Amino acid sequence: MCNGAAAAILAPQEHRAGCQVHRGALRAGASLSIPNLITLGRILLVPVVVWAIASGEMRVAFLLFLAAGVSDAIDGFLAKRFGMITELGAYLDPLADKTMIVSIYVALGITGAIPRWLVILVVSRDIMIVGAVMLSWLVGSPVKVKPLLVSKINTVAQIVFVCLVLASLGFKFEVGPFKDLAMVTVAALTLLSVGFYVAEWVRHMNSAEAER
Repeated sequence: MCNGAAAAILAPQEHRAGCQVHRGALRAGASLSIPNLITLGRILLVPVVVWAIASGEMRVAFLLFLAAGVSDAIDGFLAKRFGMITELGAYLDPLADKTMIVSIYVALGITGAIPRWLVILVVSRDIMIVGAVMLSWLVGSPVKVKPLLVSKINTVAQIVFVCLVLASLGFKFEVGPFKDLAMVTVAALTLLSVGFYVAEWVRHMNSAEAER
């Protein structure tokens, strides 16, 4: 600890260096807050959910997916309520959400539970967004990734659709037209969000080029 006793032992320069190292360690440790650990746990849960789907344990997959959703709400509440928001968490949280959703869609597509064209559409959207961001960085005009309203609505629709599919398969009940309606909604919102992101990206790149 950097206190008077330490100052009596260490030379002034050594004391200052020791304090800087100590504070740096505190900042590094603070980034691994409880919300961040919960988010990491959600990422580690992804292969378990995929295994459950591949093994036909849809009820287990549904319950795990539900637990992941609850943990997402909990870490968000803790981060905001107790001031635990960190830069690491800002990157980890959307990464955990996207990893979970994309992995589940791929697993359900492979097992034939959902149409593969929908899987290709959902996965291609995320690949296009990541590719566009990387390209903007490579050409020296980095674009800030900010979730659009249509993207947030699309994520909700994707989650609702997955819940319907997993619940219907796990608990053996027919969801009827609700499943088809949710699927069409996901497809439409995915295409719409792609259009908005492309327009935003083109606008950013044109403005960046004009400023040079």
